[in-house]
Amino acid sequence: MTLTPFRTRTGRGTGTRPRAGTRRALLCAALLAVTFQTTVTAPVSAEESGDRGGNGGRDCVRTENPRDDRARQVLAITRKAKKDLRLKSVQLRVTVDGHEVVTDALGESMTNVPARPDMHFRAGSVAFAHIATALLQLVEERKVRLDDTVERWLPDLPKADKITLRMLATNTTGLHDYVTDPAFLAELEAHPFRAWTPAELVGYPLRHSFWYEPGTNWSYSHANYVLLIAALEKITGVRIDEFMKERITGPLGMRDTRNNFTPEIPRPALHAFTSDRGLYEESTFWNPSWTTAPGAVITTHICDLARSAEAIGSGELLSPRSYRTLLDPGTVGLGGATAKCPASICLKQTEAKHFGFGVIVINGWLLQNPSFSGYAAIQAYLPSERLAIAVSATKTATTPEGNMAEVVAERIAAALAPGTPLAIG
Repeated sequence: MTLTPFRTRTGRGTGTRPRAGTRRALLCAALLAVTFQTTVTAPVSAEESGDRGGNGGRDCVRTENPRDDRARQVLAITRKAKKDLRLKSVQLRVTVDGHEVVTDALGESMTNVPARPDMHFRAGSVAFAHIATALLQLVEERKVRLDDTVERWLPDLPKADKITLRMLATNTTGLHDYVTDPAFLAELEAHPFRAWTPAELVGYPLRHSFWYEPGTNWSYSHANYVLLIAALEKITGVRIDEFMKERITGPLGMRDTRNNFTPEIPRPALHAFTSDRGLYEESTFWNPSWTTAPGAVITTHICDLARSAEAIGSGELLSPRSYRTLLDPGTVGLGGATAKCPASICLKQTEAKHFGFGVIVINGWLLQNPSFSGYAAIQAYLPSERLAIAVSATKTATTPEGNMAEVVAERIAAALAPGTPLAIG
């Protein structure tokens, strides 16, 4: 299956499945070992700190006896989608102008354990939208420029004198994506509990030549954000999880969105199951360290995810100028096949569908759509309607391939904003 910018995901979002016979990769970590050398201290857990609040101190609970016609419509659509797609659970929250339309959870987390809206799940690439927004804040404060090259912070990175902060955030560096590398996928399949380092992850794309000269084309690569995080920690002198708390989750009251340095998920946890390795099995505590860099491996719940959709999608934390950059940082018009890069990798970026600054833009919707290790989610915001849709979904053994949270969100969007389709596929 083709990896597209409109289905970019943290994890096995390409739809490719590792073959059992693929040989284990020889790790190429030495090149960036110094760049990524950091000391990580695990934060105090929610249980230890007593932080049991969520969504700005408000409980994340289902809407009881919804009387709003839109709420009843959304619930009917979601129930049908859960049945059609044979999902194990669906969590959802819809808001308009920041006001709740409906919040609910359907199905089970585990056998005989009902899903609840306050159950935490892995949010993957949602962190990329937060990181990109925080970078734009630094630009507003004139601490960096988007077109600064990264050799002062990432001196061991090839072409560091040509790669800019903008290119890392917009996926225009030309670096390969390690999650599409068969050697990486074989290792991940064989060892789902392995803890990965940033140097090991970036080592995979550095074994290949660049797809193109930096800044001249577009192709998705998780390595770009692993590198951007390393650069931001050097720029600010602050660990990325603390930086995100200071800049994004703290100001937005997202108390239940947090980084985890281990595979732990704060309680209550939504359990995940997948057939990625051929056998339907629980994958809740597979190690997510490979999804991005330490400090940015986040979990959340559906109320915080909707808050994220509202704030990132509306540019709440940005100036009008930075918000315009979020919508189009220069990616529209890029993309396209070359002698080295096939059209399935170097995808054409159009006004209707393109990668913005840490977000995906589709027909005016701003979104992120993580999907990996049995978890799938989407945050989507339509500025013209001030409409936010947040959906999380988990699988049964017969759930179709792909991010089914997207499908649920698309159906909800078609009902609430029929003139502006959320057409991700």
